[in-house]
Amino acid sequence: SPQVQPFLPQWLAQPKRVQKRIKDNLCPIGDVPGVHPRLLKKLQMNGIESFFPVQAEVIPAILQSASNGYLMGRGGYRPKDICVSAPTGSGKTLAFVVPIVQVLLDRVVCHVRALVVLPTKELAQQVSKVFNVYTDGTGLKVVLITGQKSFAKEQEMLVQKKVTGYCSLADIVVATPGRLTDHINQTPGFSLTQLRFLIVDEADRMIDDMHQNCLNQIVKAAFQVENDSGSNMLFQRTKPGPITAASSCSPQIPLQKLLFSATLTQDPEKLQQLDLFQPRLFTSVYSEKDRDGTETGQDTNNKYTLPEGLSQCYVPCDLNSKPLLLLYFMLKMKFTRVLCFTNSREASHRLFLLVQAFGGVTVAEFSSRLPPNERQRTMKEFEQGKIQLLISTDATARGIDVKGVNYVINYDAPQFIRTYIHRVGRTARAGEAGVAFSLVLRIQERRFLRMLRDAGIRDIKKHPVKGNSLKPLVQQYEGALCKLEKTVK
Repeated sequence: SPQVQPFLPQWLAQPKRVQKRIKDNLCPIGDVPGVHPRLLKKLQMNGIESFFPVQAEVIPAILQSASNGYLMGRGGYRPKDICVSAPTGSGKTLAFVVPIVQVLLDRVVCHVRALVVLPTKELAQQVSKVFNVYTDGTGLKVVLITGQKSFAKEQEMLVQKKVTGYCSLADIVVATPGRLTDHINQTPGFSLTQLRFLIVDEADRMIDDMHQNCLNQIVKAAFQVENDSGSNMLFQRTKPGPITAASSCSPQIPLQKLLFSATLTQDPEKLQQLDLFQPRLFTSVYSEKDRDGTETGQDTNNKYTLPEGLSQCYVPCDLNSKPLLLLYFMLKMKFTRVLCFTNSREASHRLFLLVQAFGGVTVAEFSSRLPPNERQRTMKEFEQGKIQLLISTDATARGIDVKGVNYVINYDAPQFIRTYIHRVGRTARAGEAGVAFSLVLRIQERRFLRMLRDAGIRDIKKHPVKGNSLKPLVQQYEGALCKLEKTVK
């Protein structure tokens, strides 16, 4: 029987296509319409002469949706929400930082007008850094709330109590879900009633059940009626809905949602929960015409895009040879700048100790076991090339932009296609080349390959390593194991 196709709303069925090939489709920053000269200058000072395809499409779209400042869009229409699905490392952060800073440039009173929600502290830090670069000298205030400072300290950064009431100290808030929810519920004077942009980065992870509640709370807080002073009644928001005489008589600040992800769900029900308004989808996930112009049939159900410069291999192996394979790659094949993924904190820690005991490889672990300042230091040393092997878990490494990863090694084969996409996407960023190796147990092989095939990934090569190549490592490895057993005891 024919498969039932889920009904896709038109915006999902016919998205705006964004070019995948980054390097062939760079767009000089001066050619993107509407970017403020002040920001163009900032971009150049930061060595950015061209926008990536995703930026060239999305920046003007956001700017246009706010062409009347941050009140209602043109002609009193609500701006459309925007979804962006593009590969890891394709420049999504700047695609929202630039237009948001520009729209807020001429604000007079400080209110939280932009809120960016990210799943991890590292990502939030990274994004707030970029905002700081572009707001520098503008008077706009960016506040990062991730629980790295005490709750009271964060409260002081967000609001100030005056005789007349509370006033906001932040124009742009960058936050992780848990901490944000706490401030919505417990910080007097922290108000989202003037919120104009809600940016959800790594959106698919935020739609998952644990964070759905956070998004609901943000929207609720955004539509709360303020009762402290009469002056605010002028800009009272009405719940989105058909325009009525009452709702159109006073200028309103619309709340616009901007969703970004490398693996944006195509599941209409999940997207339904986000309650998007006439959304526009920008995506680089689509079938490409073959070099000779015929469309490749099998590609039409590609759900995910991988970076252009990525080569993928898998190594069939058994459990005992996994550590030896990693050592073989590091010591015999002389891999450098390797990011290695395991499926748990414990596995990461144990593998780290094992490689350390073996010797000859500069290795570090990167996991939620470690305090944030230590993680930052490790990351810096890895980027400087002082550490050749970084062993990490998915949660910690998701979305972070690590400079110069040459190899990603999946020490434990990922169980979900999204995990695979995000892991291998840590290399081959911004149009560079990179290699991903997955160590796959023979019993996992069929399932692993099927998972990739179902996602339209067919260009993974089998890369067997002969047992003989590992033999020279065995004796020293057994010594390392003994050493490890002693320390663990």
